[in-house]
Amino acid sequence: MAALAVLSLTAACAHAASPVSSTAVAADGSAPASGAPAAEVRLGYFANVTHTTAIVGVAKDFFAQKLGSTKLSTQIFNAGPDEMTALLSGKLDAAYAGPSSALNAWVKSKGGLTIVAGAQNAGAELVVSSKINSTADLRDKTLASPQLGNTQDVALRYWLKQQGYATDQQGGGDVKISPTDNATSLTLFEAGKIDGAWVPEPWASRLVVEGKGHVLVDEKTLWPGGRFATTNLAVSSTFLRAHPQTVRALIDGQLAANAWITADPAEAAALVNTTIKSLTGKSLRDAVITRAWAEENVTDDPEASSLRSSLDHAVADGLLKPTPLNGIYDLTLLNQALSAAGDPAVSSAGLGSQ
Repeated sequence: MAALAVLSLTAACAHAASPVSSTAVAADGSAPASGAPAAEVRLGYFANVTHTTAIVGVAKDFFAQKLGSTKLSTQIFNAGPDEMTALLSGKLDAAYAGPSSALNAWVKSKGGLTIVAGAQNAGAELVVSSKINSTADLRDKTLASPQLGNTQDVALRYWLKQQGYATDQQGGGDVKISPTDNATSLTLFEAGKIDGAWVPEPWASRLVVEGKGHVLVDEKTLWPGGRFATTNLAVSSTFLRAHPQTVRALIDGQLAANAWITADPAEAAALVNTTIKSLTGKSLRDAVITRAWAEENVTDDPEASSLRSSLDHAVADGLLKPTPLNGIYDLTLLNQALSAAGDPAVSSAGLGSQ
């Protein structure tokens, strides 16, 4: 993995801004005429299958084509909290990240970012060793999550609480949670030094195929209809106000990328695997990419209604306090782009503009 940007949350909060209101658009559905295109847009994402939209958008130049003269710069991250800190501190302008990471950053920065689109749905599991066959076997075991407060960390802590297990942020309690980057989690799991991990794809599939683990919880089973947001596109609220044209161009690039992925999934899977190798130095085994690909799907819908539940879960975990969410979404530009493409609009579930 590329080196992560490590920045203080205090610095991030100092750049907070109020939520963004609806943005104007030209009558023909093209990018809005107000504002000016940015000279550069700095985009963060992960080398994960759950960031397929971003990987394809960059690799196939879908973003670059729509951005025109605006330069696209990219940076790879391992987990959402570091990425959100970079976004809020002004080191990134836009980022593909999990909803819990975006939610946590939005709350702490008082509106310093805005979710403008979905990207990925599902694709996260709790994979455990062969010595764990039921929930009852988890007591006194050690499980990993990608990072404290990230989307899978929140899901793991909340699920354990529902099973009657106490955890804490210091790694104590009935079940010990050790926030660990995904690659290290795989190594520790193979060595028997942790008992499992709640991780996104392709790491869940790597734990199954390479680590010889098995799935104890498929997160899809915990959500109505099996649908929950895994990855959203968030942008700096300041950047959105200053450069709505550039944000619209990013969204147009995403729609083009997702359309290509949907039309040719086999080629898309191969491209994602090749790109992951170029970013991490190692490609995925055929069995891993095949399994991981089947566990998630691309989408432009941010599944906004699931965010209320994500907040409830983070509050129950002691990671956030109850807070109003109105304004965390501005789906205006997305719905304009969807309309121009002849596709139906998506909902902000009353949590912002649409």
